[in-house]
Amino acid sequence: MTATIYEHECELNRVPEVTLDFWLIKIMAVTMGETAADYLAVNLGLGLTVTALIMGGILIVALVLQFARKRYVPWAYWLAVVLISIVGTLVTDNLVDAFGIRLETATIVFSVVLALTFMVWYAREKTLSIHTIFTTRREIFYWLAILFTFSLGTAAGDLVAERFDLCYLTTGLIFGGLVAAIAFAHFFLGLNGILAFWLAYILTRPFGASLGDLLAQPVEHGGMGFGTTFTSLSFLGCIVTIVLYMTLKSLIDEDEQALLD
Repeated sequence: MTATIYEHECELNRVPEVTLDFWLIKIMAVTMGETAADYLAVNLGLGLTVTALIMGGILIVALVLQFARKRYVPWAYWLAVVLISIVGTLVTDNLVDAFGIRLETATIVFSVVLALTFMVWYAREKTLSIHTIFTTRREIFYWLAILFTFSLGTAAGDLVAERFDLCYLTTGLIFGGLVAAIAFAHFFLGLNGILAFWLAYILTRPFGASLGDLLAQPVEHGGMGFGTTFTSLSFLGCIVTIVLYMTLKSLIDEDEQALLD
């Protein structure tokens, strides 16, 4: 009976299972979020504030589409993740560059806000599990936490890079190493799965951003000089390809389940 209830809840879950595909596309999304934000704000000359307002409006539309699904639908979910990655980056960049807030302050503020989100989430739902996001209230908490992880990851990554004057490659290796350490602690030392997930989710943001900057920034600034346009489109192409694969796999699995039923 318990197993049947769990399987039913998994079918109703509105977010994906945490697999290798999940982490691959998540890192690509944060990489693209960094380069796409730079492209829109700098290359197109829209500026941080206008870009944030435009992308915020598009994100709201994407979240409306996501909330309208009553189960996990790859294209809707990952569209929201890509857009929230861009918006989360822009929120921090606006606070720091446009309003003069120090990176230390931004990092502390987003840490507190994220912690409060988790506290209220747990107080109302008695769980922070990402495997049972099958109500609208839980999904609201989930997306709020996702947004604040992106903003916190942006602030923390920029703080580390600027405070220690590190190059993009070194910054990426540091955060990549931290993610690997969390994975090791989870799989081999018994670190709680929910804690491990959210820590890794925060740290993959500066890891992906460092990768994006390394590829996009000019050689004289420590990058490889591919530019924000090429880098953004390349990762967007990879994301679309993986989402199409996920969608086809989901449809095949549904057909197979229908035949069994």
